[in-house]
Amino acid sequence: MFGLKFLPAFISVLLLMPLAAHSEVSTQVRCFRSLEGKNIDFEFRTYYDAAAKWSGASVRYSKSKNAIALVHHRTEEYVMTEDGPYEFTTTWVEISDGAVTGQYVIATQGARVNSMRYTNYKSYKQYSFDEDFSIEASPETGCQWR
Repeated sequence: MFGLKFLPAFISVLLLMPLAAHSEVSTQVRCFRSLEGKNIDFEFRTYYDAAAKWSGASVRYSKSKNAIALVHHRTEEYVMTEDGPYEFTTTWVEISDGAVTGQYVIATQGARVNSMRYTNYKSYKQYSFDEDFSIEASPETGCQWR
């Protein structure tokens, strides 16, 4: 018989095997404020799993407890200068209560956000935002609005 003395080692190997195949999901948190009109602040989170080649995002407005799910729609790549970093324009579709309610379009070049725009599909109003670097943010706590 195989013996019970090997059972703990065998169970340990089985438990550790999924960890070897597991890849970490990276999370990035950015804080945005409206450029015009009402004071609108929101937290923009992106998630990326390199092994699964999966990305996701969410927004949470400063006056809301709940995040709104975003689904990646498309990413366009632009060569701005021959030797410089490319600009990526990514469109995220907003899903709220099972309906598509708007879209966020973010243009980035390297680590810099060149623009962030939200379009509400019901009213067709557009809002522009700037990243606010004065707000403390982390994946654990989110944007710490004052």
